[in-house]
Amino acid sequence: MPEHGLRPAWVALLTLLAGGLVTLSFAPFNLWPAGIASCALYCYLLSTCTPRQALWRGWLFGVGLFGSGVSWVYVSIHVYGYASVPLAALLTVLFCAGLALLHSLFAWCYARWVRPLPGGMLAGFGALWVLFEGLRSWLLTGFPWLYLGYGHIDTWLAGWAPAVGVYGLSFAVAVSGSCLFLAWRNPKPAGLLTYLTVVAILWLGGRTLGTVEWVVPATEQPLRVALYQPNIPQALKWQRDYYPRILEQHSSAIVAQADHDIVVWPESALPRFYQQARDYLDPVAAGFASRNSTLITGIPWREPGSKDYFNSIVALGAGSGVYHKQRLVPFGEYVPLEHWLRGLIAFFDMPMSSFSAGPPGQSLLLADGVRVAPFICYEIVYPGLVARGARNADVLVTISNDSWFGASIGPLQHLQMARMRALESGRYLLRGTNNGVSAIIDHQGRILQRSPQFEEALLSGEAHIMLGSTPAAIYGPRPVLGGCVLLLLLMLVVYHTVWRERD
Repeated sequence: MPEHGLRPAWVALLTLLAGGLVTLSFAPFNLWPAGIASCALYCYLLSTCTPRQALWRGWLFGVGLFGSGVSWVYVSIHVYGYASVPLAALLTVLFCAGLALLHSLFAWCYARWVRPLPGGMLAGFGALWVLFEGLRSWLLTGFPWLYLGYGHIDTWLAGWAPAVGVYGLSFAVAVSGSCLFLAWRNPKPAGLLTYLTVVAILWLGGRTLGTVEWVVPATEQPLRVALYQPNIPQALKWQRDYYPRILEQHSSAIVAQADHDIVVWPESALPRFYQQARDYLDPVAAGFASRNSTLITGIPWREPGSKDYFNSIVALGAGSGVYHKQRLVPFGEYVPLEHWLRGLIAFFDMPMSSFSAGPPGQSLLLADGVRVAPFICYEIVYPGLVARGARNADVLVTISNDSWFGASIGPLQHLQMARMRALESGRYLLRGTNNGVSAIIDHQGRILQRSPQFEEALLSGEAHIMLGSTPAAIYGPRPVLGGCVLLLLLMLVVYHTVWRERD
């Protein structure tokens, strides 16, 4: 008889569906119960299978998750990487299928080692899930996208974020899903009471923590901030003949940016090395300095005589400092196996795709004494990196060029993750992009103002410097990851010292 009474084809379809449900919990869909339902269904599909069967089901789950959640890479490869439709589709499939291998390994480990442990199906599932999310943020420079907790930025569980970060939220969601499955499998009163108690602790605990004031405004006087979104067409941005129009457009917008303490331009706002754009930037910086204002802009950086160049962000005018991006996007900012891949197809020869990574431990930017933690594009999705930068910062700034994503769901997912970083760190976050979504986000992860997509726009608003810090900013994700390891080890000890003896 087929397992669960289902034929293998139905099991495969249900597993793909379970992975796809996670994507529905994120922006722009925001159907947060879908993430919990996904975990419940996944627990069901892994509840009786062999480890070998789990390998296949985990991979299918990953295909459903990444195939639906990061399919926007096709836009980057085909539209802006100039790959043909078949080639772009093939590379997208390979990318998603490769990421899915991590879920295959997760499912095998769960079925082989965690599921038999006491509490393995209740809390072990969530602990192992979080550890694999942490692995994905590190392995091969990392891809910390589509973490389960992001779908709950606007639910009661968000109250946990300043204390335990997005990994803690992922644990809460996964355990909520496993409790839902176990309640269905064992509807006896004692079991239902246990699962209801666990869910109540997670959700009511988040609700209670959401009322805690981890940080307070430093002064009643806020900073006046502006974000300029130029909406430069990606296909034209790096063309030499279009450069004068970019300068003209930015010059025309400067007048409206007057009387702000901080003005933010997006990633690579000027498609020239900083050292080549000094004839334009020096007078602009002098104008900002005369108004006691700071311009923070993204621009490539290359020291004279050096072979290395960086994707950078600089503070000009009343501000100072330069930051070089540390976490580079594979194929977009550097090409792995460059000597073999360069020249094969246009996608491997995109403009400015040979950046060098900036060193760790770089200084914060200063904006007339205000300490600014800068992050460029992809970096804002790394919880640990942002936590380290936010510890001594007054304000967070992230700049991006989400034009690479086109009209896909990618930019809205990116914005949602930036909101989580603001909530975790208890800091206002200014998000400047080329074509949207630019936003002013408060210390609780709420969007105060946002720009429309695919339009030139100037956002003008206020941001407060916050005093104090959150546990998530002070300690980063290590306590949660370490706690998950300890929880699994404790289950293992109980299994070998008590559980097996009882059997």
